[in-house]
Amino acid sequence: MNLDNRFPALSDLKARAKRRIPHFAWEYLDSGTGDESPHRRNRQALDRVLFTPKVLRGEVKPDLSVRLMGRDYPLPFGISPVGMSGLFWPDAERRLARFAAKTGIPYGLSTVASQDPEALAPHIGDQGWFQLYPPRSPEIRTNTLNRARDAGFHTLILTVDAPVASRRERQTRGGVTHPPRLTPRVLSHVMMRPAWALGTLRVGMPRLRLIESYNDLRGSLPSTEHIGHMIRTAPDWQYLKELREEWKGSLVVKGVLDTEDAVRIRDEGADAVWVSNHAGRQFAGQPASISVLPAIRAAVGPDYPIIFDSGIEGGLDIMRAYALGADFVMLARAWHHGLAAFGDRGVEHVAHILKADLIANLGQLGVGRLTDLADSLTTPPDTNPGQ
Repeated sequence: MNLDNRFPALSDLKARAKRRIPHFAWEYLDSGTGDESPHRRNRQALDRVLFTPKVLRGEVKPDLSVRLMGRDYPLPFGISPVGMSGLFWPDAERRLARFAAKTGIPYGLSTVASQDPEALAPHIGDQGWFQLYPPRSPEIRTNTLNRARDAGFHTLILTVDAPVASRRERQTRGGVTHPPRLTPRVLSHVMMRPAWALGTLRVGMPRLRLIESYNDLRGSLPSTEHIGHMIRTAPDWQYLKELREEWKGSLVVKGVLDTEDAVRIRDEGADAVWVSNHAGRQFAGQPASISVLPAIRAAVGPDYPIIFDSGIEGGLDIMRAYALGADFVMLARAWHHGLAAFGDRGVEHVAHILKADLIANLGQLGVGRLTDLADSLTTPPDTNPGQ
C-alpha cells in the first residue's frame, strides 16, 4: 500500500488509529481536561499565525537541520514523552525509541511510561531524554536520576505544570483507571480491537514499571492511594536548584507559559525552557502555548533555547512555532497515531509527512531555513490568546 496516496495527512493516521485503539485507551490519549477548550485555543491561535510568501526567489532547497543545546539534529522535531505510552499501542516505548535512534531525533521517556529507563537502554542510541515527574523523596530522586543517566539518557526534562492531578473528565468517562485494570468494561473495549489485544498479549499489560520499582514504599501508603501519589510532588524553586546541582547533563524545564518564570528558570541554570500548556491536559483556563511564545522569546533573549509543543498538527504548525521563537518542536500524539495505524511503518510515515510538509511550505515561501521564517510573518502576527 502506498501510504502517501491514502494517508497523506496526520489526520488520516489519527482516524485509522482511532479504529484500532481500544476506546478507553483512545480517550486517555485524545482527551484534555475540563471542557477541553485549550485544544480549541491551541488550534485557533496557531491558525492566526500567517505568512506572506515572497516571490521570484528562484529555486529553494530547504535545510531542516537544527542545533539545540550543543547537539545537531537532522530534523526540527522530536518525540515528546507520554505517560503510559504502551497503553496506546503495545511496546510503544521501545518501538518509538528505536525509530528516534535510527533517525537521529530526540526520544522522551516519561517517569510514568510503561517501560523503565533500563528497558530502553538498548534502543535509544544517543537520543534519550528523560522526563522527570519530580519525586517527593530525595532518595528516590537521586536513584531515578542515576538510573536514567546509567541507561544513557543525556537530557533531563523537569515537568513543572502538573503540581496536582488534573480532572480529566472525558478520560474518566472512558473507563481509564490508574493503574490500568481489566474491568469488564475495559475488557469489552479490548475485545473489539484484536490487533491491540494480540500485541498486548505478547508483551503484557502496560504497567508503571519505574514507579512500581519503588514498591517497598507501599506499606506507608493509605489503602486508597497508589504509589505514584507518594513519589510525586509539586516542585518549587529550591527543588530546581537542587536538581540543577544533581543532574550534570542538559536540563530542560517543561510546562512554562509565563515570561517571569522563563527568565528565572534561565537564570537558575536550566539549559532550555519548554513552552507548553500540556496539550490542554492539566488546566482548562490557560492560554494557547503559541500565544505566549513571542513574549517568552523576547524575555529570555535571542540565544536561549526554547522548545515548544501543544497543538502541532503538521509541518506548517512547526513553521509557525519556529517563526515566533522556538528552537525545537516536540510532538506526542501524532507518533502514537502512526504507530497504531501501521506499526513501525506508520511512525516512519509521520516523519515523512512532517518533512514533506515543511519542505513544500518553505518552498512556497521561498525560505531555505526555519531560522529565517520570522521575516515572512504577516505583520503583525495575530497571536491573541482570546477566543
